[in-house]
Amino acid sequence: MNALFALVSDTAASAIWAMIVASLMPLLLAWITKVLGGFQLADNAHPRDFLQRTTGMAARANAAQQNSYETLAVFLAAVVVAMLFFVPQPIVNALAWLYVVIRGLYAGAYIFNLATLRSILWVLSMACCVMLFYLAIRIVG
Repeated sequence: MNALFALVSDTAASAIWAMIVASLMPLLLAWITKVLGGFQLADNAHPRDFLQRTTGMAARANAAQQNSYETLAVFLAAVVVAMLFFVPQPIVNALAWLYVVIRGLYAGAYIFNLATLRSILWVLSMACCVMLFYLAIRIVG
């Protein structure tokens, strides 16, 4: 964990950047889904129909995109709560960036159909959020 702390800035801007990157991750996964699925300009008339017709890697990239949206609110709330209750900023930053890295690995595991690894990474990413909430709870007592 000390190595992670050394790589991450100790300013609040670092956590905010992690929140921005996490917020953009579903959009990147949508782009990957469209590339893998052979998206054509005509598909833009009904993009959800296109996404429902995807198979294989494209369908799994779309599922990773949907899950990224589903967990994003928990992550954003966890970071804001931790910062609001003055969890030490280097810890907030490290857990925020660890979440982002794990979610990136999660998306890759999902796309390449590594189901067990994907599940482990999902639990680890959520553990980052739970830890941020837990640390805030410990401070408010």
